[in-house]
Amino acid sequence: MEIPKIFKHYKIIGIIVVILILGFVFRNQIKSKVAPEPSFKTAKIKKTDLNQTISASGKIKSDEEATLKFQTSGYLSWVGVKKGDKVKKWQAIAALDKEKLEQTLKQNLIDYMNERWDFDQEQDDYHTGGEPPAKVALNDEMKRILEKSQFDLNRTVIDVEIKNLALKYANLWTPIDGIVTEVETPNAGVNITAATAEFVVSNPDKMYFAGKVDEADVGQINPDMKAEILLDAYPNETFESSISQIGFTSTTTSSGGTAYEVKFLLPENINERFRIGMNGDADIIVSEKQEVLVVPFEAIQDIDGKEYVWILPEDNVPVKKEVKTGLGNDYDTEILEGINEGDKVVTSDFKLLKTKYNRPNNQ
Repeated sequence: MEIPKIFKHYKIIGIIVVILILGFVFRNQIKSKVAPEPSFKTAKIKKTDLNQTISASGKIKSDEEATLKFQTSGYLSWVGVKKGDKVKKWQAIAALDKEKLEQTLKQNLIDYMNERWDFDQEQDDYHTGGEPPAKVALNDEMKRILEKSQFDLNRTVIDVEIKNLALKYANLWTPIDGIVTEVETPNAGVNITAATAEFVVSNPDKMYFAGKVDEADVGQINPDMKAEILLDAYPNETFESSISQIGFTSTTTSSGGTAYEVKFLLPENINERFRIGMNGDADIIVSEKQEVLVVPFEAIQDIDGKEYVWILPEDNVPVKKEVKTGLGNDYDTEILEGINEGDKVVTSDFKLLKTKYNRPNNQ
């Protein structure tokens, strides 16, 4: 009695499995036959102002900057500034120990006096009366002795002048107003050479943006062209600017290309918002138009040398239209002919458009 019941149980399970398999197959067949229509990204054609720009990456620099070094070696006895300090024109910022310089000057003065006495004695010995040897009847040997004496005297005079200048320049003064942006040797009490202990002073009131323009674009720009500057430090602000100078010599970019440095004016540096080294980009406006029809640049398709867009009419069946374009930038392209304001253009799925909806224009 138990065996027939077991077979009956398995029979029911088998029927259920068959029904599930058939249902799954039927569902996939229906799904494959009734695929949903693709959803295209679109943009509405509108009128707006359009600028064609050239971009230049760069950073802020100071147009008035002084790099200061001592003209002689010595013992650095005093440093009166630190990095970030504000200084006034002709303010002393550092000094060398003057005691050794003064002693050296005294030694040179003594050397000068000795040479002077020797020179006067030789003049008396050869009875020149202070006249140049060439004007006195002397033999060649006497002339050479007197000329050498004159050379030695001249040398000691120059030595005195050099040491006097060294003493004079033992103080280091800034020739401009500004901010100390570099102090190579911040602490006194060390010996320096003329090549060390560098100080840099930059004027914060004369800042500019220095951008690099690729050589392929530099022929399109001119001084006084308007530009917009976007700084990394102020991502939500745009600063109106213009070109003040275009470099005459080229520079090499980090990627090995050739570019030219272009100076851009900056607004007044209120509260020192613009600081040396701030990075950013300048967009130079080389052409501009007002109230023109534009579409996103990605909507334009180039096919066999002609330009097309895909229009999405009310029936949602895309139609390819040939257009004539004008001004363009990295975001928008001007439309001169082919479509109208308010039309919807497709901006995605172009591969599907070409295979499924490609048909003659204006159909």
